[in-house]
Order: sequence, then structure tokens, then C-alpha cells
Amino acid sequence: MTSEERRLRLSIDDQIENRYLEVPFEIPAGRTGNALEVTLAYDRDAAVIDLGCRDPERWRGWSGGARSRFVIRPTAATPGYEPGELVPGRWAVVLGLHGLPAEPVDVTVTIATGVDAGVVEDEPPAPPPPSGSGAASRAGTSRTRLGRDLPAPDGLTWFAGDLHAHTTHSDGTLSIAQLTAAAAGRGLDFLAVTDHNTVSHHAHLPGVGAAYDVCLLPGQEVTTHAGHANAFGDIGWVDFRRPATRWLSDVEERGGLLSVNHPVQDDCGWLQPVRTGFLELWHISWFLDLTATGPWAYLRAAAGAPGSAGQPVLLGGSDFHTPDQGFPPGTPTTWVAAEDRTPEAILDAVRHGRTAISRFPGPGEPVLVRVGGDLVAVDADGTVLVDVTGRRRRVRGDRVVLPAPSEPGPYRLEAPDRTLLAISA
Repeated sequence: MTSEERRLRLSIDDQIENRYLEVPFEIPAGRTGNALEVTLAYDRDAAVIDLGCRDPERWRGWSGGARSRFVIRPTAATPGYEPGELVPGRWAVVLGLHGLPAEPVDVTVTIATGVDAGVVEDEPPAPPPPSGSGAASRAGTSRTRLGRDLPAPDGLTWFAGDLHAHTTHSDGTLSIAQLTAAAAGRGLDFLAVTDHNTVSHHAHLPGVGAAYDVCLLPGQEVTTHAGHANAFGDIGWVDFRRPATRWLSDVEERGGLLSVNHPVQDDCGWLQPVRTGFLELWHISWFLDLTATGPWAYLRAAAGAPGSAGQPVLLGGSDFHTPDQGFPPGTPTTWVAAEDRTPEAILDAVRHGRTAISRFPGPGEPVLVRVGGDLVAVDADGTVLVDVTGRRRRVRGDRVVLPAPSEPGPYRLEAPDRTLLAISA
């Protein structure tokens, strides 16, 4: 029922003082209205400012730099934000001051409530499930979509998936249904939806996953200028504004898993003074040069760092944002040896280190897995097995059992030209 403007002038000095600037506003008791709309305007060629919101009781959402507007209503909200009643009290628009110049830029925050607020955008139509999804679903959660039947310990199955992907709930271009359809089309059994600094997508995952017969894992990419980490599990929101030590303690206390993401990637490598037991070693950025050794150097340094718990569980993630990247979900593919493909079983397998990684999920793609203490190379004839010390040996045959190695992992398969093909603990 009101509309107000807040005009700010922000520079690098404001960022130095506080990276997360709150612009407070009041929703009076008895006049809560039925909608809130916030609009952010500034010169995007001069600065990068992220957008989010909290109410008096909880975090309501985050869209980073992907949006300049959001709407919250009791039963619907802009993706990235949680719907619900507009509780009375002191709210705040939260501005992430990601990039600001020396000279101040003009910033305008417009806050509208009630009839002055706009509408929530419609979701795009959900794609039809790929052919065969119904048959896979009827086969139960113990069957894989691809049917590769990789050798596994008794009672377990190797399921194919991707542990890092984004939707329109942060800076992805696909809805949850569109992303899930793409994962199903690749034959993935599971997919972690890890939107930035929000859990607004979590409520939608069970229904969408069931529609496409894909296990959707709830996740949040805790995102800051000093590094990103995936918090896995239905554990609620993790406050990215706190020190990374709190992320880790909060996640562990709630029963989740925290994985360091893309530790050597460009301007968002891992600078936080924290090591976790899980590491996204193979990120999509490694596909720029699959002979690069930077990730191996990081892994060796991290495993030997003071306070390290030793070798982390190794994970892969496509960090999927848009089909325009040219890399579909499952690039690379994380394989998990689990009792079934439910979220609980998949995360339990990750927790216990039963993972392997390959370039792609499909038949004929080389995979290296653990069965007991042995390594088994599948569809890997002519590749080269490399241990952690760099020692190499040729693999001859399509399914080769390599008796329990005396050296600790990880192990990897390479092409003769040193192109990375697969990783196992």
C-alpha cells in the first residue's frame, strides 16, 4: 500500500567497510499487505551489486547479480525467494557489494507493498519426461537409468549423477523442471540442485524429481568473494555472511555435508582458511584443459596442510547454469555406490567416500571404481592408470581388476596424451 525509494551513493570504501549492506524498511503491524516488491537500479557497467532480502525472523532469499527485481507474496515468490506471510516488523533489502569503483555510483532501491507491488512471473512450461522414464520408475530405486551395471560391493549399486547445478532460483537459465528433464535425458540417476545462497528451491524438488524419475538432492552453494562451498542435505539455509568455520559447524550439526567447490577456478577459488572432508576436485572448468595438473597440486597441498584430516572425499560437478555453455548436466559425472537412489542413500554413500568420477555418464565411457580394496577399470582398454605418485601402467581389456594397491589413492585413468578420463579413491 506504499512505495518508497532509497537513494544511495556507494564506492569501494563502502565495500571495505561492509560487504553486505542492509537497507532497512518497516512493515507495520496490522498493515502487512499481501505483497512485497523490491527493485534495484544502478549502472551495471560501473558496478556489480547482489540482491537479497531478510524479514524480522528469517532469510527470505537471494538472487545475487542475476536479478534487479523480486516479489514475495503469501503463496508465490520470484524464484530464489521464499513465499509466505509478510510478517510485521523491521525487514531489510540486503545488498552484496561485490564490485564497486573508487568513485561513488548512484544506487536506487524501490520498495513497494500491497497493491503497489507487482506480480510474480510465471514459470515456463515443464518439458515432458523423456521416453522410458516410466519404465525406469517402475523398476524401482535400486535400478540405474543407464543400465551400465558397474561392478559394486554387495548390496550396493553405482548410480550416475551430478553434484553441482543451478536453476532460475539463482543465476541459472532453466527452471527446476527444465534442468531435471535435461538430467533425465542424459541418463542421470541423481542431481544436486545447489542454487546460490538460497534454499527456495528445496520445497519443489521432491515433486519435480518424482515427475522425471530423477533423485534431486537439496543443496545450497554458499557463495562469497573468498570461495564457494556446497552444503548438501535438507538442512535449511546456511548464512554465507558468517565465517566459513561457522558454515562447516552449522552444516555438520544439522547432519549435512559441506564440500569445497572449484578450489582453483579463476576469480572464485578457495581462499577460506577452512578444510572440509569433501572436495569438488573435478569441476567443469577442468575441461578447458584436461591435461592440466593444477587440481592435483591443490589436492596434494590441501591433504598435507596443517589441521587437515587427510584425503577428502572427491566429487565432480558440472556447475551447470545454461545450455549455452555447451556442457550438459553430468559433465563430469559423479558415481556413487549406494543402497538405492533416494536422497538419503546417495548422501550416505558420499559421506562414506563411495565415489568415483568420469568425464561423461554413457556406455563406453571409461570408469574406474573401487570394489572392496580392488580397483576395477571398465571400458578402459588402452588407457593409462596413474597413481598419486605419478607411476603409470597400461590397462589392457574392457573390464580389468587391479588387486588392492599398496599406495593410497586417488588413482586416475588417462588417455595416452594425458587427457583425464576418470578418477577413483
